[in-house]
Amino acid sequence: MPVTSTTRATEPVLHRAARVEDALNRTLARLLHRRGWRPRIIAYTGYGSSAADGSAGWVRVLARVLLSPPGVGDREDTGTRGWRHFVAAKLGGVPVPVDVGGRRHVVESGRGGYVDAVLEVDAPPGWTTARLCVAQADQVEAPLRVVGRDERLGVISDIDDTVLITALPRPLLAFWNTFVRPEESRQPVPGMADLYRTLLRHHPDAFVVYVSTGAWNLAPALTRFLHRRGFPAGPLLMTDWGPTPDGWFRSGQQHKRTTLRRLVDDLPQLRWVLVGDDGQHDPQLYDEIAWARPAEVRLVAIRQLAVTEQVLTHGTPLPLPGPPRGAGSGRRVPWVHAPDGHGLVNELRTRADGDDLLR
Repeated sequence: MPVTSTTRATEPVLHRAARVEDALNRTLARLLHRRGWRPRIIAYTGYGSSAADGSAGWVRVLARVLLSPPGVGDREDTGTRGWRHFVAAKLGGVPVPVDVGGRRHVVESGRGGYVDAVLEVDAPPGWTTARLCVAQADQVEAPLRVVGRDERLGVISDIDDTVLITALPRPLLAFWNTFVRPEESRQPVPGMADLYRTLLRHHPDAFVVYVSTGAWNLAPALTRFLHRRGFPAGPLLMTDWGPTPDGWFRSGQQHKRTTLRRLVDDLPQLRWVLVGDDGQHDPQLYDEIAWARPAEVRLVAIRQLAVTEQVLTHGTPLPLPGPPRGAGSGRRVPWVHAPDGHGLVNELRTRADGDDLLR
């Protein structure tokens, strides 16, 4: 008999903007439900750790409950324009049964319809699935990458301008890339898939996770893009563009900082290769974690944007000021820089520490 547990989201005291957004969304949801819109679940790839040494295994299940018009979500249209990924209403406070590892848990969607639940489970290392459902919606499967206690290498990769050419922060270009440009027309950064394939040839069980300041609405399209372009499978950890519980706007930089630290804390058995670009704040954020946790960071790899990309990204032809250098334990973490993935592979092969990584 499966064991059933219940997890209820804990809601913080909300900022006025968040309260207004929630009230509008509740009104919109009631209206759309009367017009035939129905709940559905979008399941995202999660991760976890296997049990060992008396400690229980666990998985982090990620999903979202939305109201969508009839027919939406019935097929994957890779030619769809970006704005169609945002045609939905959020459903918070919805009970969501989750079946994983022979146990049933009941969680509740939070603000924005998000499900982000850490559940105790006994699962072997590798890939497994969780099954989620809500009333009036089909059951969906959420892929889960369970990291073994004996695994040793993790790769944290930025997405925007690291694996995918976006020039995201410029408002007009961000609007075009996100809401207008067809999904299939997006282009990868040359050689980056080769970089990850090279790392996985030498470390087949390496855990790969992608971190982005993009909206969760785009996660399914990005997952398809990564698969189509030959990048290794792994969770995408995105953010939400609406008001936060404590402010009008969400900080993309703080989202990345928090996500990096949580991954390092969640999976202490891993040492990390951090991959990003010099168009925004990746070097500063990676430097912070390298100085704070040098034993957990094995290498930092930075893609150098071209002059035109720098201008499109933040308005100046030069990279943003780099991380400060000084005495301290962070100096032990090696860095490599190159304009694309092919150059980063070459840098790794010519460095003693990189050669050790590729041995």
